[in-house]
Amino acid sequence: MELKIKALSPRIGADISAPRFATAGAAAMDLCACLDGPVTLAAGERALIPTGLAISLPDPGYVALVFARSGLGIKKGISLSNGVGVIDSDYRGEIGVGLVNFSGESYTVQPGDRIAQLMVVPVVQPTLTFVDTLDETARGSGGLGSTGR
Repeated sequence: MELKIKALSPRIGADISAPRFATAGAAAMDLCACLDGPVTLAAGERALIPTGLAISLPDPGYVALVFARSGLGIKKGISLSNGVGVIDSDYRGEIGVGLVNFSGESYTVQPGDRIAQLMVVPVVQPTLTFVDTLDETARGSGGLGSTGR
């Protein structure tokens, strides 16, 4: 599968890294902040950080998902403001990363910082069928911790 990427800034590939898989076993590519200057997020603050990139997925059989970087989340309290970003196959605009600072102190995003991960996965668009009953399972409708700790 080919992912076409358009650099919207001349800085991509120069002083801002282009998306790449960091290791041979990496499932997602790093996305970097394409900023002219630092952006500081106060505790609890959100900001939309541009990446300077747009993509073209080949067809509706694929979606690009934007995930938080685990190191930023665990070490710094910086995560995605929407949980997971969904980039549909027909979107052609700039990829922006909504970040939120869950920590108790300010965090500064520098130009070129790795801020998120981009993963491309297959999509299944099921046919919806409304029914009066669903199959029974051992779990049933139990949720919210019903299977244990």
